[in-house]
Amino acid sequence: MNTELLKRVVIREARPEDDAAIGELLVEAFVTQYAKKLPEVLYTEARKQSLRDTASKRAVAKVLVAELDGRVVGTVALWPPGAPGSEAWLPGAADLRHLATSVELHGQGLSVPLMEAAEQVAREWGVPAICLHVRRGAVGVARMYQRRGFTREPSADLDTPSVYLEAYVLRLQG
Repeated sequence: MNTELLKRVVIREARPEDDAAIGELLVEAFVTQYAKKLPEVLYTEARKQSLRDTASKRAVAKVLVAELDGRVVGTVALWPPGAPGSEAWLPGAADLRHLATSVELHGQGLSVPLMEAAEQVAREWGVPAICLHVRRGAVGVARMYQRRGFTREPSADLDTPSVYLEAYVLRLQG
């Protein structure tokens, strides 16, 4: 973890002028990281377009960014309970998705302040839990969430035609 770099990072809510940067960051991070770790994963143009559609995401979810020296270098999104597109399976739970950091900053600890901010938003909403899914085989990603206290919940796995997603939940205490 690069504590000097993290001191310069500002976590804030995304604004419309951030949309293009967030979309490109998501595509770059997902395509690059999955290509290294899971070479069988292919990202279709439709999936890339979906990742780039930040405006639609902001309309239903709280999108946060990590800003470093005026540049968006990380993002995460949190869907409130019952929001359109939420994949949370527990009543009243939030759904966390699209955590990504700039490829050149991977391994610097940038996910920590993003996750702390998302968890704080969930606590402010008063939700009992945060649900998320991780692509099967993304062991490092799953481990990162587990270190934050997320536990595996196989009964909520999603087996879609294109991907198998493993479910994790963080139960929040007041």
